[in-house]
Amino acid sequence: MKSIKKKLALFLFIILTLGTLSACKSKSTSSNSDDGEKKHITVWLPPIGENDKPVWEPIFKEFEEKNNCKIDLELIPWENYPEKYATAIAAGKGPDVGYMYAEMFPKFIKMGAVEDLTKRLDKKDMENYIYIDDAKEMGGIYGLPIEAANPAMLYYNKDILEKIGEKPPKTWEDFRRIAKKATKDSNGDGKIDQWGFAQGWGQKFFGDLNWNWYGFLWQAGGELYNDDLKTIKFNDKAGVETAQFLKDLKFKDKVIPDNAMSKTNSEMFETLFAKGKAAFAINLSSKSSEVLEKSFKDLKYGMITSLENKGKGTFASVDQLTLMSSAKDKDLSFKLIKHMLSAKSMTKFHKYHPRAPITKDEPYQGDPKLKEMIKNDKGVYRPLKVAPHGVEVYDYLWKQLQKMMNGEVSPKEALDEAARYGNDLLKKDTK
Repeated sequence: MKSIKKKLALFLFIILTLGTLSACKSKSTSSNSDDGEKKHITVWLPPIGENDKPVWEPIFKEFEEKNNCKIDLELIPWENYPEKYATAIAAGKGPDVGYMYAEMFPKFIKMGAVEDLTKRLDKKDMENYIYIDDAKEMGGIYGLPIEAANPAMLYYNKDILEKIGEKPPKTWEDFRRIAKKATKDSNGDGKIDQWGFAQGWGQKFFGDLNWNWYGFLWQAGGELYNDDLKTIKFNDKAGVETAQFLKDLKFKDKVIPDNAMSKTNSEMFETLFAKGKAAFAINLSSKSSEVLEKSFKDLKYGMITSLENKGKGTFASVDQLTLMSSAKDKDLSFKLIKHMLSAKSMTKFHKYHPRAPITKDEPYQGDPKLKEMIKNDKGVYRPLKVAPHGVEVYDYLWKQLQKMMNGEVSPKEALDEAARYGNDLLKKDTK
């Protein structure tokens, strides 16, 4: 009898133990499940600065804590940026929140890859976002501007201009004359060591059109596409005049460095202009505070937004945050976009990357020297039109201009070939 009781007690002990373990396991599993149910939002951004992750981390952390979610940030290099998106979206692996520039939108809107945000924006939003009109494209609002009012500026070296008895240029002819006078062998060793124009043509993708082409074309009275966006316009008289002007700077006037074809424009800016070895350079207005004021404090320089030929014009991107159509939780993802663009978040971000504000309720934290210039010259700097096949057209145009600047083809040949390629792409859309 005692033996039976002992066996029964042992049996009950085992049952209770297993029940307890099962409960513990169930509790543990439930806890892991709670963690697993935390929603993830994938964000793709390009590198605006050298290391943006520490800048975004506190901004994202605040959102994560308030919304019980996890944000996975991936920084995508500028080179092959649109190709990365296209490949990922085709494979169903794109982000929830993305970052796109004007050239990218037509393709991805046509693919149905980005959401129209019109119905998600109220009257207050429309009034507060300063560059909202630039986001209206192809019948909708497919993004909200995050990078704006950072135009391409013509930088000039004050010391060099003073030594050769010149003032800042106003016209193409001023620029050309001063650049020729500034190009010289300053130390008498028989080699040119001071250049007129620190311009680089070696970039592998078309990003350097921002500084090397768009502004000059607009100053000549030209445009990239015709008004209907169905045919190319940049190979007209204004385009050929622009291309000839640039080629002459290199081959006739010899004011562009010999190694221009192996260097990017930013490399030329930092290795020549920033070190006082060039009279002129063109780059982002933010380079003033992010590069020159930090690392080249002895350089005396000035800036203008645009030279003038037939008119004025310079490039200024209006890059945007997009809500991707494949976002797992569109409401939460859009909420994150608004958090990223809020005055509080942008004030933090612009502390590291000084820019003009993108909303009316954000304080100005850009370069003090640019505040009035950006305000007064708003009609001079302009973004690209959102046009069909922008990525392909501009990339091919860049390659043809590189061939021209390498002495392989004439200005007209380069532009006609780029226009032929672009028009062929545009014709396919009408079939």
